[in-house]
Amino acid sequence: MPTHYWMVKQEPEAYSWTRFLTEGKTAWTGVRNYQARNNLRAMRVGDLVCFYHSVSEKRVVGVARVEREAYPDPTAREGDWVAVDLTPAFALDRPVSLEIIKADPLLSQMQWLRQSRLSVFPLEPAQFQQLLSMGGTPMPVAT
Repeated sequence: MPTHYWMVKQEPEAYSWTRFLTEGKTAWTGVRNYQARNNLRAMRVGDLVCFYHSVSEKRVVGVARVEREAYPDPTAREGDWVAVDLTPAFALDRPVSLEIIKADPLLSQMQWLRQSRLSVFPLEPAQFQQLLSMGGTPMPVAT
């Protein structure tokens, strides 16, 4: 199956890339938007996920890998919410800022720039490649 590409957003004060690296794995929980939930449901083991520090930093800092597909979110008290498990794949050599993303013709078409509250969303393969290129990181071999 082909690899798909995603982005997740998180405030670094709540859960940072550094903490993610230290822990080595996380359950991506707490998503309470239907469209973002559906995006979590579409993730498959092996998909690659850009990790974006929102609010204070506004930059893509690394790439994670989906290790476990959607399952019931253990933090949800009610409703049909899901989580996925992510592991760190690699950090970008140079974080890619929101300013750079908005200035790039390809990246400026990303869904979340039109829906800024969306915390989980798909990336086109070319957008993922562009982010890695700007971040000084070569495209990984699909697994």
